Amino acid sequence: MLKPQKLVMIPGPTPVVRSIQDQMGRETVAFGDPDFIEDFKNVVKDLRELWQCSGQTFVIAGSGTLAMEMAVANVSKPGDKALVCSNGFFGDRFAEICKKRGLNIDVIKARWGSSVTSEEVKERLSKEKYDLVTVTHVETSTGVMAPIGEIGKVVQDHGAIFVVDGVAASGGAEEYVDPMGIDVLISCSQKAFGVAPGLALLWASKKALDKRKSLGTIVDSYMDFEKWLPVMEDPSKYWGTPPINLIWALKQSLEIIKSEGIKERYARHVRHATLFDEAISSMGFSILADEGYRAPTLSVYLYPGEFNIDDSKFRSLVAEEGAYIAGCLGDYAGKGFRMGHMGNIDKHILISAVASIERAAMRSGIKLEPGKALGILQRGFVEESM
Repeated sequence: MLKPQKLVMIPGPTPVVRSIQDQMGRETVAFGDPDFIEDFKNVVKDLRELWQCSGQTFVIAGSGTLAMEMAVANVSKPGDKALVCSNGFFGDRFAEICKKRGLNIDVIKARWGSSVTSEEVKERLSKEKYDLVTVTHVETSTGVMAPIGEIGKVVQDHGAIFVVDGVAASGGAEEYVDPMGIDVLISCSQKAFGVAPGLALLWASKKALDKRKSLGTIVDSYMDFEKWLPVMEDPSKYWGTPPINLIWALKQSLEIIKSEGIKERYARHVRHATLFDEAISSMGFSILADEGYRAPTLSVYLYPGEFNIDDSKFRSLVAEEGAYIAGCLGDYAGKGFRMGHMGNIDKHILISAVASIERAAMRSGIKLEPGKALGILQRGFVEESM
């Protein structure tokens, strides 16, 4: 039997389109090559302008977790008070990072599937002084999107540094640094940017840069803003070797974003996520995230209880049918799956992914109407183009 091509539909890495792959396949040049220096400079500039950041953008070799640590390292010191807003697994990771760096932390935990609200943050900040507030924009473990604009206004009104984890959001969910009151935004290359893993991205407001200066010498070296600022301002300078081909790939990703238009890109993600959720729900799966907090970049779907689905077997069947999906985390492990629908994926990929789920569901004994889910996507895509 001819095996189908397997689509990567996990919450990241996401599918990498050919034009971005081509950049990763270029012959590597010296990091001092004048053309590469100009390309690097344009990447930093585009990130700053597209995300409306009046401070500075950092692009370095590393993961999203490195960016999380880098954010905390540059705007806090041991003994500072931090409020961690956690909507799931990766919010809890922020708490762990802050604790290990010697910060005194309080945590607001939302029920998995819901979000910490601006009202909860305001109530906590009105009672106690915090130096730092963290929140995850899109929580990869739950498919929940936090209201960062509303939370950012509250945090700024109380004078704290606002740190946002945008790993599963940046480039797919509406997100701007200065307008949303964000002081440090972190992300990485392999999610909605549609690039291979390997780049840590970080935006720092002027307030955050001033905070770093006020700290004086910090124990970190590779993560220190002060070490990287000269390079981001002039990439001909050296601190650590830049991942040349990944930076070219990110440059191409940003060209795609600019060509589509970042506002239209955000709107497309919302439209397609809504269709995707409706299509998967029509097969009997339920959505973990509450309405009003559902992310446009990924979703968590729970198995219909009446069919006693074996999680590992179901995900293996989906892979056989042509798509990789991810297991759930925490208390929901084994009870459903996580699926990304972000980046540069088109209608063909979305339809193929839903078809893979439908075939696997039928093979698992789930009673459904064949083609109903695909019909929802087809009608939605036709209406979109009219």
